[in-house]
Amino acid sequence: MLCNLNRNVLNVTFLFFVTCPLMETNEYTPINSWATEDRPREKLLQRGKASLTDAELIAILIGSGSRSQSAVELSQAILKSNKSSLYQLGRIGVKELMKFKGIGEAKAISIVAALEIGRRRRMEEPLERTKIGTSLGSFDILNPILSDLNHEEFWVVFLDRANKVISTDRISLGGIHGTVVDPKIVFKMALDHKACGIILGHNHPSGTLSPSKSDIELTNRLSKAGEFLEIRVLDHLIVAENKYYSFADDNKL
Repeated sequence: MLCNLNRNVLNVTFLFFVTCPLMETNEYTPINSWATEDRPREKLLQRGKASLTDAELIAILIGSGSRSQSAVELSQAILKSNKSSLYQLGRIGVKELMKFKGIGEAKAISIVAALEIGRRRRMEEPLERTKIGTSLGSFDILNPILSDLNHEEFWVVFLDRANKVISTDRISLGGIHGTVVDPKIVFKMALDHKACGIILGHNHPSGTLSPSKSDIELTNRLSKAGEFLEIRVLDHLIVAENKYYSFADDNKL
């Protein structure tokens, strides 16, 4: 009798574990329970800002995650969905960020604002005028302005006689497929700045670096007009996805 009872208890116990598996949980380890040196804020203070990963920097911005993810894990998910690229992340807006569970409007705005500050910092000219001697130098100026845009813009870098930057100005703003540039506006601004040379630049939101037929025609028109006014067109850069094409490097000027 006792053996039968024990056997029944074992059968019930076995049946319970077969039919009622342990529940899976989405619990995570909160950041405040991590080792101090692994917490993003403390890590920044102790080791410096360069020691933080991109995800940890974003985690500091958003402050907290969701019920199932820490702020770092949520930041990693956001980056992963954007090809693990801050450049790509900088191209999306508040609404796209709010699609992630745990990212409300305030957190999304914080991320967008921080990336915009970084973009403007790269755009800001140093107190001493930058001298441009190569296409890469031109790219360093134009890339922060043009690389994150989802529409096409045309900019001109105005230079003095020593090829130092006087000013960098937007000439026109267009759509996804192009923008209209009036040579009269370009050279009026060049004369206003007393520029001796100019560098042209625009972006291709499509990602292609190859100049279109209209790009080549415009470059030739501006170059000829510049010769007449003794304002040299030194280069024309097409910027796309952190890369560039140079008309000067390709001997098209």
